[in-house]
Amino acid sequence: MTICVTGATGFIGAHVAQLASDVGPVRVTYRDEGRLTRLGDIEVDPVRADVLDRAALRRAFRGCDTVFHCAGFVGSHPAERVWEVNALAPRIAVEAAAAEGVRRVVVTSSVAGIGPAPPGVVGTEDDFYRGGGLGMAYPDAKHEGEAEALAAGVRTDVEVVIVNPSYVFGVPVDRSAPGETSTRMIGNYMRGRLPALVDGDTNVVDVRDVAKGHLLAAERGTPGERYVLGGHDIGWTELFERVAELSGVRHPLLVLPTEAGAIARAAEAAGLSGPISAEGLVLMAQNWRYSSRKARRELGYRARGLERTLTDTIDWYRELIDSGAFGGGRLSALSLAAAGMRVADRTGALGVLRVAERYVGRRMLAP
Repeated sequence: MTICVTGATGFIGAHVAQLASDVGPVRVTYRDEGRLTRLGDIEVDPVRADVLDRAALRRAFRGCDTVFHCAGFVGSHPAERVWEVNALAPRIAVEAAAAEGVRRVVVTSSVAGIGPAPPGVVGTEDDFYRGGGLGMAYPDAKHEGEAEALAAGVRTDVEVVIVNPSYVFGVPVDRSAPGETSTRMIGNYMRGRLPALVDGDTNVVDVRDVAKGHLLAAERGTPGERYVLGGHDIGWTELFERVAELSGVRHPLLVLPTEAGAIARAAEAAGLSGPISAEGLVLMAQNWRYSSRKARRELGYRARGLERTLTDTIDWYRELIDSGAFGGGRLSALSLAAAGMRVADRTGALGVLRVAERYVGRRMLAP
């Protein structure tokens, strides 16, 4: 069985390609030849193809039985690119697969594509999308991409299965590569470049379990269905308390209330910006607790323990830091704000916030 993986030079895609190589020949698409090193020593057949180029994707998919469409754009700017890659490309991939007689396409989405769950509720695949109106480009595009891919599957008679990873940590296939978008939060914390977090909830999963979930979806998933590939529900504050404990690194973090996202959005509209993007704060302020019960029941999916995932991620970042992979690190609004927090902590200025915690009834500082 020949398999093609788009986005294989990315964090999740590389792990999918690595696991798929145990099943059969693997073909991967790429845009930047220099990024092929991120696949390490995995034996692959590389094909240059942009995921928006239908003809190039057809060449890549020719002779394949299964396609893993892992390509995606994580971020909120530029909005046009977010929409093209996350909303439009999944449909193009399914249509290209249909033209080449590919039987099944597994599309990598995100729990963001299902949308945030209501406060205090654990979300599932069947939830009504609640992201609309929050002005979040990434979730909106991911949600649209799912709908486009599923509709194309019905229209072309291709079996389309959607997988929805939660927040992904872990180690990339190429351990020398700097952290990808999701893991960078731990890296920034360990390097003293993270000044704050929002007191929201998330679900954390290991990239190796997400990759395994992709293969299980290809083998056992029901066409037209989506499967949450999650791990452990946890608040952001508790998460970084664990990171501090496991790493032995302690930097003060300002714990912002969930209303911070709306305030940042208003400030952005007024032409003001802070060290963390408004969309980043809005996303972190949501409830992303999600159940993987359906994937466990129908796919046989399992997630490893949270401590193992965090320890592996921390140890890998420590290797990068010790090797000088980040150099001196250029100054940014984020690093300056984090430095300001450390100065305030050393001078005792944060003591006011520690006292205020008793009166406002919520955490204001972590870890």
